[in-house]
Amino acid sequence: MTAPQSQSLLTSAIYGTGSYAPPKVMTNHDFSKMIDTSDEWITSRTGIKERRIAAAGEVTSDICLHSARAALENAGVKAEELDLIMVATVTPDYQMPSTACILQQKLGIAALNVPAFDLSAACSGFVYGMSIADAYIRCGTYKRILVVGAEVLSRIMDYKDRTSCILFGDGGGAVVMGPARENGPSHELMSTRMLADGSGAMSLLIPGGGNQNPASPATVSENSHVVRLDGKEVFRFGITVAVELIKDAMTRHNLKAEDIGCIIPHQANIRIIESAAERLNLPLSLFFTNLDRYGNTSAGSVPLALDEANRSNRMPKGKPVIMVAFGAGLTWTSAVVQW
Repeated sequence: MTAPQSQSLLTSAIYGTGSYAPPKVMTNHDFSKMIDTSDEWITSRTGIKERRIAAAGEVTSDICLHSARAALENAGVKAEELDLIMVATVTPDYQMPSTACILQQKLGIAALNVPAFDLSAACSGFVYGMSIADAYIRCGTYKRILVVGAEVLSRIMDYKDRTSCILFGDGGGAVVMGPARENGPSHELMSTRMLADGSGAMSLLIPGGGNQNPASPATVSENSHVVRLDGKEVFRFGITVAVELIKDAMTRHNLKAEDIGCIIPHQANIRIIESAAERLNLPLSLFFTNLDRYGNTSAGSVPLALDEANRSNRMPKGKPVIMVAFGAGLTWTSAVVQW
């Protein structure tokens, strides 16, 4: 949670949003030709109808670039004005260097030596990044920060495992953040929260490729470089923390259902969202969802939904927007923004 406001601290805000998803669509019917599944089976269990797939040669930094340019334009900020770039991803272009540094170069501002780094918190990564940006802005370290969440998950899927491959897609989004301003778009952050529980780390992971199991002929033959998911455990975790995060945000800011402009949840599974709404006694209409068209894009999930909600005027001016995310780590996080 962010520190209490004081006279010496600035208030951070979102200036603009952007997003991008590759044009290629992979539908549930496409999966039914590959594995033992059907459109009805996938839709009834997840709410997902289709997801986007990156083209050959299209990488995470490309998705970041499209998202960043859209966010910068929406914010009325030039790339040369950025002080910091953060990219949340679990599918970087390379293990080294960071995708953020590659994005910096693609934005044409490498000569400005703008600091850039990646952060890895899986599906929570983008909101984690917003919380970090909030802290930098509030203490005056940086004034214009680009936070991106983007993934090319199609390249780390086991397309023979119907419990996992049907869930994920490619895409991302971005925000430009800075001190709250009177002129121009400025949506103030009210609070953020970051949490983690490493005891659940094995519930969602890529077993091969790290120092624990370095890449080798054995890890390749064992198909260890793909996502492995304990679906039941992660599903239970998702419902529990989604409810806890939203309830906590409402309590801390003394919000009732009618006070909330919109809830942007991690787009993992419609049943998680429906269960959270029911347990909190909140109307499902408060929750913005687009997972039927994109699936779970991990760190790209919340910013992609946020940008779509912003551009479709789903977030009433002057009302709080609650963002919640959860994923591998296990991690979970929230942010409340006065829209």
